[in-house]
Amino acid sequence: MQGEGGFYVAPKAFMLRLRELCDKHGILLIADEVQTGAGRTGTFFAMEQMGVAADLTTFAKSIAGGFPLAGVCGKAEYMDAIAPGGLGGTYAGSPVACAAALAVLDIFEEEHLLERCKTVGERLVTALKGMKAKYPVIGEVRALGAMIAVELFEDGDSHKPNAAAVAQVVAKARDKGLILLSCGTYGNVLRVLVPLTAEEELLTRGLAILDECFAEIA
Repeated sequence: MQGEGGFYVAPKAFMLRLRELCDKHGILLIADEVQTGAGRTGTFFAMEQMGVAADLTTFAKSIAGGFPLAGVCGKAEYMDAIAPGGLGGTYAGSPVACAAALAVLDIFEEEHLLERCKTVGERLVTALKGMKAKYPVIGEVRALGAMIAVELFEDGDSHKPNAAAVAQVVAKARDKGLILLSCGTYGNVLRVLVPLTAEEELLTRGLAILDECFAEIA
């Protein structure tokens, strides 16, 4: 699934073919799960839903609950091929960040966050599709778990990306207390990345603000 490119979900058939091509030509398949990892899509890693396994996987962001931490994991034959000290970085191995990541993993189990992700995603998608039915500027709502994109177009024409409308919604939402991010090649996509620990009241409030913003630019 793309991140900055607009939250497009890769079809399983595409991933299967990609795996075949990598195997045929001796190419490593590397999954960048920095945005999609840590339960954002309903499984801990998005690749779990693709029907194939990556050779290497990178992860960061949510894995440490806000602390700066990134990592890479993969098949033993590749990870063990690196000489001692051959993989590292200026901030590698921070004890505090690693402790935070371990706490995050505990919370995932204790609070059943993977199941929560599916619940949050379904609720948001249902509400956003309801807005799509009301506001023609919304051309598409797509999601994988709780990683959701709302793409805006001019006059309902998918060939006319509406970056101006996205900028308006982001600004209006900010003024009302809701932080939204944009993405996509043309800047016409709103990305919705709600914390999996968000309470129902907060979800309701956020959706109400977003609905108000669309109503104001309609």
